[in-house]
Amino acid sequence: MIEYILLIAGFVLLIKGADVLVDGASSFARKFGISALVIGLTIVAFGTSAPELIVNLFASIQGNTDIAIGNILGSNIANILLILGISAVIYPLAIQKGTVFKEIPLSLLAIIAVAIMANDMILDGRVSSELTRIDGLILIAFFVIFLYYTFGISKAEGESEQGNIKERPIFKSVLMVIGGLAALTIGGKLVVDTAVLIAVNLGISQAIIGLTIVAVGTSLPELATSAVAAYKKNADIAVGNIVGSNIFNIFWILGMSAVINPLPFSNLLMRDVLMTVIATLLLFLFMFVGKKHHLERWQGVLFILIYIIYILVIIFQ
Repeated sequence: MIEYILLIAGFVLLIKGADVLVDGASSFARKFGISALVIGLTIVAFGTSAPELIVNLFASIQGNTDIAIGNILGSNIANILLILGISAVIYPLAIQKGTVFKEIPLSLLAIIAVAIMANDMILDGRVSSELTRIDGLILIAFFVIFLYYTFGISKAEGESEQGNIKERPIFKSVLMVIGGLAALTIGGKLVVDTAVLIAVNLGISQAIIGLTIVAVGTSLPELATSAVAAYKKNADIAVGNIVGSNIFNIFWILGMSAVINPLPFSNLLMRDVLMTVIATLLLFLFMFVGKKHHLERWQGVLFILIYIIYILVIIFQ
């Protein structure tokens, strides 16, 4: 029982730490005249994916590669099927043309790239498959290109609604950054250690724990952001948050994890890569089914049902 309490405590520290870190860093940056645009593209973007990043860093350093891979694949599947599904049920989401034809295909390209890189057994005839350090560096290079593209698009569109950043005294901002980083570090270690312990006690693989409990737990910031955005009828934030997070997770976090420690890919994990491809492809196809460039309520319900079936399959398989 104590490990479940520690796991929940870890998630609370991760989520609260990311929130405090973003607020403190944003206030600090604004104090020095850094634009809201740059803050949104860097600090806020990194902050919302900080839980996944910290969990993966600890998992990779400790050699728990199944949790590192399962966390990213599970988060991306949950982001589309569960979080976008819930958001669409709350309020049908109108999606911009740029997101339909650029960001969603880019997130599809990201997971297809991983599927190719992690298929050494089939493509090269090797004894085992893994994401190597070179693969990780390639993914990070893609991430740099994505950041450059995003910055260019945002610059062309002008400043967004990031101007409501609260300015605090520099000393308080620095304390918030330090406190946020400390909470993320402690929370990340708690989540990885207790997840491994739970997997051992239940006699199940670390990959399943990573794909389910850890993945959904680290996706809670995205769930809160997208659900509130859908309730406020702000579809751009609800969808952009998820698609951007999925691209970030693959190119940056999985790339970083592979650079720290090469990630072995089992045949079972390829099933989850395929599921991520299917979920992303479904999202793209749904943009042309029913009301064009909209994610409707019935599609959201279908997403949630598919996610429930997927979870049941990996648990009982």
